[in-house]
Amino acid sequence: MDASDISDDLDQVLLTEDQLHQRLDELAATIDADYAGRELLLVGVLKGAVMVMADLARRLHVPVQMDWMAVSSYGSGTKSSGVVRILKDLDTDVTGQHVLIVEDIVDSGLTLSWLLANLRSRGPASVEVATLLRKPESAKVSLDVRYVGFDIPPAFVVGYGLDHDQRYRNLPFVATLAPHVYADD
Repeated sequence: MDASDISDDLDQVLLTEDQLHQRLDELAATIDADYAGRELLLVGVLKGAVMVMADLARRLHVPVQMDWMAVSSYGSGTKSSGVVRILKDLDTDVTGQHVLIVEDIVDSGLTLSWLLANLRSRGPASVEVATLLRKPESAKVSLDVRYVGFDIPPAFVVGYGLDHDQRYRNLPFVATLAPHVYADD
């Protein structure tokens, strides 16, 4: 899928495929340096982090394991229920491991804050966060996100794993979604 397939749905491309890949190269180099001599457990947050996790993992030179979690802080619709639920837990025991949570985007930070506390309670050697995108203006809690790809404005973005109603994840870039697409949400 490319922009011409859905041009009426998009306002503008924020980050091109080349920009995303260049930044992932830089993040991987930093992570390799920080974890030299250690094994790393990458924990991807489903479903949005699939693209970021796969591309980041392929760039890393330190030994890695990969596992996945799915969590939800939403009830029905687009309003948060205020309760985080684990929809799919890790298959790996994190005790004594160096854990790197891989996210597609950090928006309010509420779910990630809960996830950090949950994973830290399981006895890992360390827990850090890598995110492709962060919306600093949307933050509701203060979080220490060690590896950030790009800070972006508080716009509705899709592509490279990010979706609206499960669509647009397979775009190879990140774009703002045209308001008419989500106006009825």
